[in-house]
Amino acid sequence: MTASPSRRKRATPATPPDASAPDAADRLRILSSSHLAEGSHAGLSELEFGLIVSHNAFTRWVARCMHAAGEADLGVTDILVLHHVHHRDRRKKLADICFTLNYEDTHVINYSLRKMLAMELVNGEKIGKEVHYGTTEAGRALIGRFREVRGRCLMPSVTGELSDGDMLSDIAAQLRTLSGLYDQAARAASSL
Repeated sequence: MTASPSRRKRATPATPPDASAPDAADRLRILSSSHLAEGSHAGLSELEFGLIVSHNAFTRWVARCMHAAGEADLGVTDILVLHHVHHRDRRKKLADICFTLNYEDTHVINYSLRKMLAMELVNGEKIGKEVHYGTTEAGRALIGRFREVRGRCLMPSVTGELSDGDMLSDIAAQLRTLSGLYDQAARAASSL
């Protein structure tokens, strides 16, 4: 016996969200915090989510690349500091490292430098009242292995639009501009 037509569930066609509804665009955004996407700058929340997942993916990649290069005992901050200390083969002061990498807490960077001094990846030379840091032969060799792993695992995936160096430079400039806005907002928030 079949169910009478009045008892059968009628399939209702799926309807797309009404594009004129005020929250329709928000439903289509990829966010982690929809409550922060309300208002005139909803796209900023979408960008912030992109920054969150990019940051986490980048830090995971840097740590695993260094592990594959042969050094599992360095954390992400250590790796970033090591690369910056090696940058242009010029010695760097603690304050300059913190300033360039935008670290507010010098203790974090100082701890990282001490750790790498003990591992003999960097060395320090006292000039005047300050210590200037540079990479040792072991540090340079490790960076070379990191670069090789990066070349094998990451660079082949940089294709299409991502291989446009000018576009990547433009994105980098926009990210630096955003970091300035967030720094200014942090100063404002600390004065509340």
